[in-house]
Amino acid sequence: MVRKIATNRAVERDELVSFIRPRHRGVLSTTRINGRPQMSLVTMGLDNRGRVVVATYPERVKTLNARRNPSASLLVMGDEFNSEWVQVDGTLEVLDLPEAIEPLCEYFRAISGEHPHWAEYREAMIQQGKSLLRFSIETWGPISQGGFPERLAN
Repeated sequence: MVRKIATNRAVERDELVSFIRPRHRGVLSTTRINGRPQMSLVTMGLDNRGRVVVATYPERVKTLNARRNPSASLLVMGDEFNSEWVQVDGTLEVLDLPEAIEPLCEYFRAISGEHPHWAEYREAMIQQGKSLLRFSIETWGPISQGGFPERLAN
């Protein structure tokens, strides 16, 4: 039996952005008022400046935490549980309506491409009272994939 060996590869920002761009699933970690982590499953994209964007609502815990303490971490993962992943650390910014409307459009584009009716999309975002989290990546770990330690390759 050939064993899959765990990998960790250090990357520069350009490769990191290329890795993250097609991935839209993550776990966002913000800090609760008691100092403990709050983890949230998120659908995410990258805006044209390489920031991670997440659509949300103003009353969600991740949003409330980001307003109080903008430091956060994000685990970016692939579609398969055991595929490559990376942890990025940085700062969150909360955008509310009306400022959030065009960044919400960019969020949609990053994940799904062009919307067939942008006016309807904008109206839906206004009706739902959406907000947007914008995550500026400051540091990151290696792009990793689980498996056996190299010493067990044979």
